Amino acid sequence: MLISLLPVARQRRLLAGLAALVLVGTGACTAPRNITTSGKVTPQGEFRLAYNQGFNVGSAPISKAGSAVKDAAGQLGSQAARGDTVRYSGTVSSLQTAALAYLLDPLQPTADLSIRYGVVPRLDVGYKYAFGSHVFDTQYQLLGPTGSIENPERGAASGTTYASIGLQYAIQRASLPSISFASDLNNLLGLSASRHDVLIPLTVSQSFGPEESIGAISYGAVYAHSWVSYGFTPSNLYNRSGGAKLPNLPKQSRNFSSYGLFLNLKLGYKYVYVVPAVSVYYQNYGDYTLLDGSTASLSGVTFIPSLGVQFRIPNLSN
Repeated sequence: MLISLLPVARQRRLLAGLAALVLVGTGACTAPRNITTSGKVTPQGEFRLAYNQGFNVGSAPISKAGSAVKDAAGQLGSQAARGDTVRYSGTVSSLQTAALAYLLDPLQPTADLSIRYGVVPRLDVGYKYAFGSHVFDTQYQLLGPTGSIENPERGAASGTTYASIGLQYAIQRASLPSISFASDLNNLLGLSASRHDVLIPLTVSQSFGPEESIGAISYGAVYAHSWVSYGFTPSNLYNRSGGAKLPNLPKQSRNFSSYGLFLNLKLGYKYVYVVPAVSVYYQNYGDYTLLDGSTASLSGVTFIPSLGVQFRIPNLSN
């Protein structure tokens, strides 16, 4: 049902419910990289509200966190939490690499709540909140009609092709997921980080019905660039001989590019749509300094399936 036609109290309950789903569905903050928009931007004066729930599956943390590493994290993390001395070893190096892999590409649920507004024909702006990650974006329509469902442009029909280019900026204080393995790592290593991400998606879509009245199929490519700052403040971690405590690793800065492809469907009628989507990225994260001065090299593929719901609020002044 059209949100704007609901009583105010019911509108508030609906938005509060969506916000609660975001909090329940997310284990740690990570900028959303699932592309759920179509090639047609939000028509001028319209609003779109959306909630998306997905899962970030990165090959880097899976490959770096085998059962032996997880067992070692539990044992050494517990020792550090009790205040016992832990000596640096190859295992500790492996734990640092696993922690960085989880930080850069977490294996966890993702969720976001977003709002978009059509500023002028062919241009909209949006904001997403993803449990601590704040995302600002805009989208410019390159191809296709700019009408609305209530006021379609001449030539708008089922099968019409739309295309757009977007720009998304996200800022977040990165952290390890809230799982026992990650908590053990943090007890030992004291990893902290922040990151900024820019995404540029190029989207092509075909309309289902005039002006996407019953949805669309969308696909395209996306380029992303990330800037990461990280540091280690270990507790009770000593050199290999046990004679001296290892110093903290001051903040290090790295940046890397990601390249992705995506596909999504928008299915519904006029006011409410279901949006299943999948995005795939490849990234070479580069080399990262560890506590003993050595470096770890990371790269991997990320799969992000998601399922969302989108609500359209038309421009009632037309």
